[in-house]
Amino acid sequence: MARFAAIQFHPEHSAPAQNRAHLEDLLDRAGSMGANLAVAPEMAITGYVWPDADAIRPYCEPGQGPTHEVVARACRRHGMWAVVGFAESAPDGLYNSAMVVDGDGALRAVYRKNLLFELDTTWATPGQDRVIVDTPWGRVAPAICMDLNDDRFTRWLNRERPDIVAFCTNWVDQGVDILPYWRARLYGWRGWFVAADAWGLDSGVRMYGRSAILGPRGRLVALAEAEGDAVLLGEVDVDE
Repeated sequence: MARFAAIQFHPEHSAPAQNRAHLEDLLDRAGSMGANLAVAPEMAITGYVWPDADAIRPYCEPGQGPTHEVVARACRRHGMWAVVGFAESAPDGLYNSAMVVDGDGALRAVYRKNLLFELDTTWATPGQDRVIVDTPWGRVAPAICMDLNDDRFTRWLNRERPDIVAFCTNWVDQGVDILPYWRARLYGWRGWFVAADAWGLDSGVRMYGRSAILGPRGRLVALAEAEGDAVLLGEVDVDE
């Protein structure tokens, strides 16, 4: 058995130090609940909506930057792995990325969002590669929001068969129940889906909230409210 956590929270725009402290508190809450793996939202330190690259560039950072330091500290305290979305600065561009950090605080991988949403295209470069990381609880594939709309991603899932998708998202609220759509997109893949979403307004755009943990065949394990910080915990049979 293992425990997976989905962290839902509302990052304040242009307040990275405040958001890192907030995220560390929520990671500590997940760790104190016994989580083995915690997933945080897409662009958890910066907020999501930015008009252009010049506006977000001061808040972008390398994979082994200040956000990694905060996440690594929490992971070491609890022996917990974490997948956290962040705005990445790299020599070849700016990326909407997710870091994978192990229980010793080591950076195991950085995944870059492949399929950009229209709000990403104002500043981000699309990633080209997919990532799978071996953990004590199975093979984890980080994914970011719009990736789930990408037929290439769903074909890859069914071909590579990771055990867990760590889904960092800023899913925009369009007034519909998204769970049936997520289940449909994951059809045929038989793993655990840990979706960590932001909530509230981001520069006038409302995020969906309702972070969720789904088991194999789309079984609902845990679901957050539309608004408010939350640490969802699902106790899962990794052999299921």
